Amino acid sequence: MPTPSHTSIEEIVETGRRLIESGGIDGLTMQKVASAVGVRAPSLYKHVQSRGALIRLIIEDVATDLGRSLEEAVLGDDPGGDLVRLATVFRDFARSHPESYGLMFAPIPEEWRPATTLLMEATGPMLRTVEAMVDPENALEAARLVTAWAHGFVSMELVGAFRLGGDLEDAFQFGIERLVEALG
Repeated sequence: MPTPSHTSIEEIVETGRRLIESGGIDGLTMQKVASAVGVRAPSLYKHVQSRGALIRLIIEDVATDLGRSLEEAVLGDDPGGDLVRLATVFRDFARSHPESYGLMFAPIPEEWRPATTLLMEATGPMLRTVEAMVDPENALEAARLVTAWAHGFVSMELVGAFRLGGDLEDAFQFGIERLVEALG
């Protein structure tokens, strides 16, 4: 009779996310994950094939969480208002999970990347919102514009690159309002 498992894939992924948040991707080792979930490293490989596979699962979990948060931000009655809420949720998510958020945009090996279908689900709220603001054939371009602006803003914010003074909340609001005007 096989020995019962002392951990789960969910616990492993959650632990991996915590380790990434506290030490970046370099702080994620299979030994650290195994110790944190209370198993020996060889037992961890019964659940996750490799460190790269674990990173992929973590990115998938992060993208799913972000997608869920974005979905909750859409009220559907006002695309411009929805776009402001989407950008705000995106920014808040990145600031709450800076390391795992950054991992979604990091230059990583292709085999660590999540499936395109999962990313499409996560970005669905943004695509649907901008599609209501622009003609459908430009929805992807419009979603990329908003995402690139929001990612650029939050990436600069996270590394402390805004050093010229002023209020970042005002700057963020100004930017998203200009995008709503341009797309509306």
